[in-house]
Order: sequence, then C-alpha cells, then structure tokens
Amino acid sequence: MSAGKSNISGDELVSKLEEGSTKWTKASIQVLHKLWSEHGVSVHTQQEAQAMLSIGQLVDMQWKLGMAVSSDTCRSLNSPFVCLLLKIVEPSGQICQRSFEMTIPQFQNFYKQFKEMAAVMETV
Repeated sequence: MSAGKSNISGDELVSKLEEGSTKWTKASIQVLHKLWSEHGVSVHTQQEAQAMLSIGQLVDMQWKLGMAVSSDTCRSLNSPFVCLLLKIVEPSGQICQRSFEMTIPQFQNFYKQFKEMAAVMETV
C-alpha cells in the first residue's frame, strides 16, 4: 500500500523507508520527511478523490445499424435502430460488456454528446 493511501505521518514514512533499505542517506531522509510532512495530506486527499471518482475505461465500442422487421411487442416495425456494444475495463481490472439499442435520433444525440466530451477532454 502506498504512503498516500495509508495516510501515514512523516515519521512513519521515514521509519518504513529506513526499515526497507539501508541505502537512504540521512540528508535524503530529512528531505523526504520535510516534504511528506508538508505535502503528504495533499497526496492522500488526491488519492481518495481518485478512488471515489474511479470509473471504468472504455476500451472498445462497436455499433451496427439494424432494422426491426418482426416483433410481438414492438410497435415501430421497419424502423432503423443502432445497436451499440461497449467494452469497459472496470477499476478492478474486470472487463465487462454493455449493449443497448437506440433510435436514429437517440444515436445522433449520443454522437453529439460524445463529440462534446471528446472536445472537453482534449483541453485537459
């Protein structure tokens, strides 16, 4: 576990580093202690925020255009639709797939929103 995740103090960090290796110089230990004492809380806060905001990563998106030609329950036969298949890697590392169908207007709106997200992400 990282020092940021476990929210340890500067003294605890120095102690663990000294236990783990004898290659640390006294000067480098002092610098690490000072920096961690001043900024360790910020690191911990950032890592907590990342954990809270963890979402899956889109790794593949496939789509196909279809046409409903027969159905017991569908009222809008002979209407085109788009079927999306998303492959997502969850924060745990597990890969999952999600699929859904949209009408053409829904897909056009989805595409517009996806383009807007991509434009915002390029500025970050």
